[in-house]
Amino acid sequence: MDATLSSTTPGVDASPKKKSFARFLPTAARVFMGLVFFVFGLNGFLEFIPMPKDLDPADPAVAFGIAMKATGFLFALVKGTETVVGLLLLANRFVPLALALIAPVIVNIFLTHAFLAPSGLGMAVMLLAAEIFLAWSYRAAYRPMLAMKVNPGSGGR
Repeated sequence: MDATLSSTTPGVDASPKKKSFARFLPTAARVFMGLVFFVFGLNGFLEFIPMPKDLDPADPAVAFGIAMKATGFLFALVKGTETVVGLLLLANRFVPLALALIAPVIVNIFLTHAFLAPSGLGMAVMLLAAEIFLAWSYRAAYRPMLAMKVNPGSGGR
């Protein structure tokens, strides 16, 4: 038997494969979304980012925000969800659940900026794209939930 190993020896790779930068994209998207939702969710309660002084209550986007606060619960529910989801995404815990919880909020953010406040549409599109990308990245976690027919207590089988 020859003492030298050939490049065809099983389990031995003669040339290491280059690792793609794309492997960092899900982490980057998750951290981006986590930071956005954690910061803006907390801001809804603590108001550390000052509101512009020249807001017109007749502006439909401003009126929508005022109406959300006037309900007494909706604004707190949305901001609480944003804060919790932001923490989950930053901690890399329960990410598929966090993405499912924040999806309706992102749709509302996108539609609000598309129809009422176009100046923030860029950020809304970035959040929507990150949500879709991450949902696709974690698609295996959603497969059992999307089964057409499931028996109760079967664990998705």
